[in-house]
Amino acid sequence: MDVIAAIATGAARSAIGILRLSGDGCADVAGKVLRMANGRPLSDAPERMLCLAKLIDRRGRVIDEILAVHSRGPNTYTGEDTVELQCHGAPAVLAAGLDALFAAGARQAGPGEFTKRAFLNGRMDLSQAEAVVDLIDAETADAAANAAGQVGGALVRKIDPIYDAMTDICSHFHAVLDYPDEDIPPFQLAAFSDTLRGASRDLWALHASFSRGQYLRRGVQAVILGRPNAGKSSLLNALAGFERVIVTEIPGTTRDTVEQAVNLGGVLLRLTDTAGIRESGDAIEAMGVERSLAAAREAELALFVCDGSEALTPEDRQAIEAAKAAPVAFGIINKSDLPQCLSPADLPFDEVFVVSARDGAGLDELGSAVAAHFSTGAQADGSILTNARQAGAVERAARAIDDAIRAMDSGMTPDAVLLDVEAAMEALGEITGRSVREEITGRIFERFCVGK
Repeated sequence: MDVIAAIATGAARSAIGILRLSGDGCADVAGKVLRMANGRPLSDAPERMLCLAKLIDRRGRVIDEILAVHSRGPNTYTGEDTVELQCHGAPAVLAAGLDALFAAGARQAGPGEFTKRAFLNGRMDLSQAEAVVDLIDAETADAAANAAGQVGGALVRKIDPIYDAMTDICSHFHAVLDYPDEDIPPFQLAAFSDTLRGASRDLWALHASFSRGQYLRRGVQAVILGRPNAGKSSLLNALAGFERVIVTEIPGTTRDTVEQAVNLGGVLLRLTDTAGIRESGDAIEAMGVERSLAAAREAELALFVCDGSEALTPEDRQAIEAAKAAPVAFGIINKSDLPQCLSPADLPFDEVFVVSARDGAGLDELGSAVAAHFSTGAQADGSILTNARQAGAVERAARAIDDAIRAMDSGMTPDAVLLDVEAAMEALGEITGRSVREEITGRIFERFCVGK
């Protein structure tokens, strides 16, 4: 394959920036833009040894003093010879260095092309390649741990034994059919009943992890509801750890929904602060209230917030009804630092928390409750499905095996049963890349950033 090059680090200024190359002859290409401190070509450098060099731009000027490392395939990320140039992280230096590499014979890498080459060269299967994106995008420790587990092959270790068992069934049947004169044990479909039923159980259990995997990957859609001045915006600021929303004593300060990603109890919440729910003659505020109610209808978690220093009002009760429509809803009595008029028994929620957005009291208990409902906990080891494409393939495989079991139980011939078994194998092969179509592979790697 030709030599590809890209900036492997972000576009922002940083201490270190990396230019990455891959492909046969990449050390020779890189050598054209380097002036090695030891005077020897980079292609002669020892395996994986950092070498001091000066980086030369297209006009022959020294633009940086760097460290270069040459790794030889097949034991590299891509399975090919690779070079990494560790520069200072000035965007201008990286851009000029990349331009010089193009002039020396490299071409711009496409999105995800390094990882795509790793897949095509057998360095990882498709599930591992997709997990690389999840690891880059991880916003919580659990999400990172699960993605890292899948990069390490946790998912394929669940899929491969099932695929191999189905292969054994099909190969035994075809061996008996194609070589009747050989000393092969007769094919008895009933002997594989336990194998098929076990595969069905394992696949449905894996598929069941997808609902929590969605929370792990994209976060939980959450909404804060309450009447004006109940402390909703103060609560969002306290959970976010900075002043995300303007807070004043004037009712109706928040007139639109405000979104902020918050890590609460180890769970990523896509938290939406809403306009206070009340009747208003102000057209703009009324639109904000309608958006608040719409956000509540779409939420997976609703946090009803009221002012514990005041009695409940009709506006509070309207917000309570909106919150209770969510699959999970908590009551939050705010302003515990003030004399209290309310107790948890006054709110119609199974779980009620007394907190102070001002000093943070009670927020740890709220975080523990969120974790109890949405956290994957110790299971975040790569065994949780987070990818919709993979979940769809697992579901199709499980349904095909269930069809095979029903066909077997109804007395159908082995060849008819094995059509469903082969359909399950086809679906499982899409997860690892054994049977995936080229256009699907292309779409997968389009999700990657350039340089990965």
